[in-house]
Amino acid sequence: MSVRVAIVSSVGVVILGALLGAAACSRESTPASGGTTIAVIPKGTSHVFWQSIHAGAKKAADELGVSIIWRGPLREDDRDSQVSEVEGFISRPGISGIVLAPLDESALVAPVSEAMRRKIPVVVFDSGLKGEDYVSFVATDNVKGGLLAGARLAEVMGGKGKVVLLRYAEGHDSTGKREQGFLEELNKHPGIEVVSSNQYGGADVEGFYKRAEAVLSRYKNPDGSLGIDGLFCSNESGTFAMQRVLQDNGWAGKVRFVGFDASENLIKGLRGGALDGLVVQDPVRMGYLAVKTMVSHLRGEKVERWIETGVQVATPQNMDEPAMKELLAPDLSKWLK
Repeated sequence: MSVRVAIVSSVGVVILGALLGAAACSRESTPASGGTTIAVIPKGTSHVFWQSIHAGAKKAADELGVSIIWRGPLREDDRDSQVSEVEGFISRPGISGIVLAPLDESALVAPVSEAMRRKIPVVVFDSGLKGEDYVSFVATDNVKGGLLAGARLAEVMGGKGKVVLLRYAEGHDSTGKREQGFLEELNKHPGIEVVSSNQYGGADVEGFYKRAEAVLSRYKNPDGSLGIDGLFCSNESGTFAMQRVLQDNGWAGKVRFVGFDASENLIKGLRGGALDGLVVQDPVRMGYLAVKTMVSHLRGEKVERWIETGVQVATPQNMDEPAMKELLAPDLSKWLK
C-alpha cells in the first residue's frame, strides 16, 4: 500500500537565509494514486532540531514507500498557528493521519480529539499532550534528560555552589519535564543551592537574552563577576541565548553551564569552554520513529503507547567520539535536498 504523509514540526537552532524561509513552507512529494496521506506537524520550523526531525521523517517515508508533507509554525510560541494547521489538515480531503509535536500541552487537546473523532489518528512526538486521546507518544525521556543535566552540573561544580535555572516557556511539556528532572537531581546534592528557578526566558532568542541578562544582573558582584556557580537552560534556543549573554559579559568559562540540544554555535561553545555539557536527544531517530509508528498503525499493526528515543550528555571529553559526533551534527543532506 502506498502511503502519503504530511508533517508539521517544532523548535531548534535558527537557520539563515533561504533555508529559514523554506522551512516554514509546506514540503510534500507527489502522492501515488489512491495513496494514504499523513500530516506531520512540528512545534516550529526555524531551528536545527526540527530540521533533524524532518530528515528522520523523510528517511522513514523513503524506506516505507510513503510521501510526506512538512508544515508548521515558524515560532514555537505561535499556538494559534499550530492549532490552525491541525484544523486545516482535519478538513483537508484525503488526510489519513497526523503526526504532531504539540507546542502547548493543553491548547492542542481539542483539535487532536477532533481529529481522532473524525477517524484521523494522531501520533504525538517530542512534547506531551494532556489526556490520552492519541495513538502513541514518541519522545525523549525528558525527565531523564533533566536528571542527566543536573548530574553533569553537580559534577563540574564539585557538588557545591549556587545555581540558576532559567526556564523555557510555560505550557511546554518537554522542557517542563527537563526542568523537573534537573531540580530533582540537584535536590540530591546538599552542597548546591538553587537560588532562582521560577523565571521564564521565552521562545524568542532575543527575548530570552534580555531576560537572562536581567536575571543574572541580580547576582553580579561589584567587580563585575557573577556570584553564582552554575547555570542550566532546558532547550537549544535558550541555551544559545544564555551562551551569548555569558560571552558578551565576559562570564563564559567562569560559570559552569549545562544546556540542552545541539547547534553549530553550541558545539563551538562546548569545545571552547563556554559550556560544560549539552544534553542531546536523537531528533533524526525521533522523526523516523514517529512516521514509522503512524504507518504501522495505519497498516493495522500494533504499536507501543510510548516509544522512547534516547538521551545522552555530550561533554568536551566525549564530543569527538563517532557516536556522539553523529548526535551533535548529523548529516541531514542524506534526506533533505
